[in-house]
Amino acid sequence: MKISSSSLLALRCLALLQFCTHRAIGWGPTDPTDGFVSLPLNSSNLEIQRPYDLPESDRYSFIDGVHRLWVFATDKPHALTSMTAPRTEIRILGYDYSSGVWQFEGYGFVPNGTTGVCIMQVFGASTRATTAMMRVYNGSLTYYRTPIIVPYIYDQWFRLNVIHDVDTKKVSIFIDGVLKLTADDHGGASHYFKCGVYAQNDRSYYMESRWMDIKVLKKCD
Repeated sequence: MKISSSSLLALRCLALLQFCTHRAIGWGPTDPTDGFVSLPLNSSNLEIQRPYDLPESDRYSFIDGVHRLWVFATDKPHALTSMTAPRTEIRILGYDYSSGVWQFEGYGFVPNGTTGVCIMQVFGASTRATTAMMRVYNGSLTYYRTPIIVPYIYDQWFRLNVIHDVDTKKVSIFIDGVLKLTADDHGGASHYFKCGVYAQNDRSYYMESRWMDIKVLKKCD
């Protein structure tokens, strides 16, 4: 069927109107880093926490810009005196904070089969250990155990931005530039960011996540 030039123009105008409307009310992707400054980050800022009885290379690799972290359900904790579950995580050093607006950004990947695991956390709270946790359960990316942020996350790279506004006590989660959740934080006097794999309830025997282009950002004053 032939479409007239006037009809085609009308369709283009409608598509543009829908695009602008979606952007205006926040339906489309945005850049969560607007208004933030990316802080210097190098290998000295990345502490690899892994089972205390194993060398780093047994649970972590960094090849072609990709951090790969894995752990087994039977592994030891990260410290001899720790009673926590197994983990292999990047603990970001040098940017602990107690006020202001801070942001973690990274591109993550979770292979099929990894479940019952935290892949990113904002450490520090008043009534628990963390103020935010991103977990994976049976392919779904969740905030703690619920709610579900993304129904299926396996075997695909995704951009994760986590913004923590300490003063308003809010945490905002963006996936691929789309705001998925805003939640209350859990208080606390000091915070920092971590990513990797940290076993939780209903865990798989093998757990893995991969990360690229990790950044720490702070909102401009």
